[in-house]
Amino acid sequence: MKSLIQIKALILLTFLLALSFQFNEAKAQETVHKQVEEMPSPPGGMQGFTQYMIDNLKYPEAAKEANIQGMVMVTFVVRADGSVDTIEVLRGIGGGCDEEAVRVVAESGKWTPGKKEGKAVNTQVTLPIQFKM
Repeated sequence: MKSLIQIKALILLTFLLALSFQFNEAKAQETVHKQVEEMPSPPGGMQGFTQYMIDNLKYPEAAKEANIQGMVMVTFVVRADGSVDTIEVLRGIGGGCDEEAVRVVAESGKWTPGKKEGKAVNTQVTLPIQFKM
């Protein structure tokens, strides 16, 4: 009877250890790097991204009416697969500009991911977006 309890305890311990290793592996894949050897790049490079912003950034009516101008600072993660995720406004100016900045970044397409030690990794990017009439 005592050995049966020990075997069950050993099986439970093994299961918990396996779960722990799986959790740690998933967490390692979720690491977001701020410094990498090769920074992420948007579709078409910076020149293509500039054109994308010119073509797609819409000045919000509320900002026009209130004469709001300035720079919105956004930060986001370019995942190892090139997708854009976790977009946040670091510094906003209001009038709908913050939401517009988030929208254009979210719709910017697949990026070339950042690389560390030759491997594609999740990378934090900070981007200023200028609103000027």
